[in-house]
Amino acid sequence: MPATDRKLSMEELARPSATEHHARPKRPIRLVLDDVRSRHNVGSIFRTADAFGAEGIILCGFTPRPPHREIEKTALGATLSVPWTAEETTLDTVRSLQSQGYRVFAVEQTLQARPLQDLRPDTERPLALVLGNELNGVADEVVAACDGSLIIPQHGSKHSLNVSVCAGVVLWWFAGQLG
Repeated sequence: MPATDRKLSMEELARPSATEHHARPKRPIRLVLDDVRSRHNVGSIFRTADAFGAEGIILCGFTPRPPHREIEKTALGATLSVPWTAEETTLDTVRSLQSQGYRVFAVEQTLQARPLQDLRPDTERPLALVLGNELNGVADEVVAACDGSLIIPQHGSKHSLNVSVCAGVVLWWFAGQLG
């Protein structure tokens, strides 16, 4: 590190409070969690949604819900700054979002999945991204109901990324595209 460089203090970062962040305008991106089982992954996704200004998270099926100490361990308070709701079924949630004008994409490996970098956000329509269960991915009927599927190109021997890492990659990409 150059001698003139140093870490910024918390004061220099000037981050808003959770309440201030919750009230700020957000990017038109909503995350839909389809039976994500790990509370730590849910907390990490909240923290990532906070970092990239996503408009909210919908927790579907048996996805754990705040408040819970294991969610908070990784969310670090982001459950207070990111709007969220809980729904019984992901399929009904996808259909509801589509009826509200959202383009809904499963982040899933399918025959016709588009590489993430090939999808440009439509500035006229909000975007919803469905992230799936750690073992089974996005449910087949949910994939079929979505407007398409997206993949993150990978070059290693493993076939997938952890769901919270995946959320970070896709939110980083779309946040950069939307400015």
